[in-house]
Amino acid sequence: MTGSTGRSVRDTGNGQYRVVVADDHQIVRSGLRSALETPGLVEPNGLAVVEEAADGLSAIAAVKRHQPDLLLLDVQMPHAGGIEVVVEARRWSAGTRIVIFTGVTAAGLIGELVEAGVEGLFSKSSDTGLLYEKLPLVLRGGRFIAPEFLSLLESRPDHETLTDRERQTLNMILAGRANKEIADAFGISVKTVEKHRTSLMQKLKVHSMAQLLAVALKNGLIDRAPEL
Repeated sequence: MTGSTGRSVRDTGNGQYRVVVADDHQIVRSGLRSALETPGLVEPNGLAVVEEAADGLSAIAAVKRHQPDLLLLDVQMPHAGGIEVVVEARRWSAGTRIVIFTGVTAAGLIGELVEAGVEGLFSKSSDTGLLYEKLPLVLRGGRFIAPEFLSLLESRPDHETLTDRERQTLNMILAGRANKEIADAFGISVKTVEKHRTSLMQKLKVHSMAQLLAVALKNGLIDRAPEL
């Protein structure tokens, strides 16, 4: 098997895609494994579930260890949240397709996952048949977001489109911190801070600090103790 960006997506003896299933509920993992490995449901030979993970850190370790073709991931798990797992999975296995299967309906988090570039977003509250129907599309390079999530994203207020980092940056800005101070606090570049500033202004449709403060106050975006 070659490196994560250049390997074949079919590297098992019988041509199966390799999958890591990550969910903190054992009954969910078992159900997904059984379905995914069933010949003909997703793929003619089924998929090969190489490991199950019950928490975020285990999911990251499993991806690093197996370099799977697919990570099927819940976003509310102990030890590491969904976004953190996505970022770390990308770091260790850039070729792994990431599909979210979740009961979360928070527009902000769903928006973050979309912006993070996950290849699939499916709801646990809908028919699992849609997941199994669309997985072949995702495995072959496509992307699919369930209709209920698309509706959620289209209807959310502007302030709910902010990512966690943008909201943290907003609070630092309103606390009077300069770009260099914000960059040092978050361990990022000044250029990235400037990007967050621009994104904030665009998403909130404001053009001045006064407008930014007004919108932040109106929508309860100001934390009591901004991160320093």
